[in-house]
Amino acid sequence: MAILIDTATTTLIQGMTGKEGQKVLGWMQQTGSRVAAGVTPGKGGQQVAGVPVYNSVPEALDRHPEINLSSVYVPPRFVASAVDEALAAGIKTVHIISEGVPTRDTVSLLEKADRLQARLIGPSSVGVASPGQYYLGSMGGGNPSQYLPPSHDGGGVAVLSKSGGMANTIATMLTAAGVPQTTVVGIGGDRIVGTSFADLLGDLATDHHTRAVVVIGEIGGAYEEVLAEEMVAQNFAKPVVAFISGLFAETLPQGASFGHAGAIVSRQEGSRDSKMKALRQAGATVVESPSQIIERLTNLDQ
Repeated sequence: MAILIDTATTTLIQGMTGKEGQKVLGWMQQTGSRVAAGVTPGKGGQQVAGVPVYNSVPEALDRHPEINLSSVYVPPRFVASAVDEALAAGIKTVHIISEGVPTRDTVSLLEKADRLQARLIGPSSVGVASPGQYYLGSMGGGNPSQYLPPSHDGGGVAVLSKSGGMANTIATMLTAAGVPQTTVVGIGGDRIVGTSFADLLGDLATDHHTRAVVVIGEIGGAYEEVLAEEMVAQNFAKPVVAFISGLFAETLPQGASFGHAGAIVSRQEGSRDSKMKALRQAGATVVESPSQIIERLTNLDQ
């Protein structure tokens, strides 16, 4: 079992005719993930790798009513209109790869998604992988050597990460160590994202195939602290192993921005120490390096 995506997922790629859209289409096709159509205004009637392109989302849905997810590969200034179109057409899950989407656009989109009971993943989300079921976006880096095999019994750990690169790295490390994953999610590193760590707790709690959760955080923002609060509020029972990157960045002046748009540290929250402390108090096992994640997960099974 997986969360967010599975074998029933069928994707529409908005911006599929662009360089990045074509690249992700090739990767998703390689992993056997179904992409039914693409949308690029003014380029309807074309095809990319055998997948038809339409001028609008409603046109694509009219021809392919099985579409239930849109992946948005357009420049940041066009994200709001693209997501608006997908939501208005009735698509309930929208993935946004674009980084640097204006904050007010993201806030507006989240309000609309909430009203429509839809889910946004991102902005700046590399994607989601449900090994053996579906790959969304460029999770796996487009590298066949990083293809994540399913476990023999469908069980494993979930990996949640702000950083897409770290999500791919940790998932590959776990696979090499014989630790399968049920779901790998790159939530995105922008200051505001549609689906946070805490937003996924409920789904993970009820997914009986997910035995533990790995969280890869970074300095800046408060998503890790909010996760800790929600773990306590929900009495989350599954083991959580967390790593917070940013040891060097802690030496920089407070208020400095670096890396992801959300990597800004204030005096009150966002520091590596504050995140680690909050997660420990909530019952998570917090490690000092990614290599220790495998060790801790192995100990949990003993």
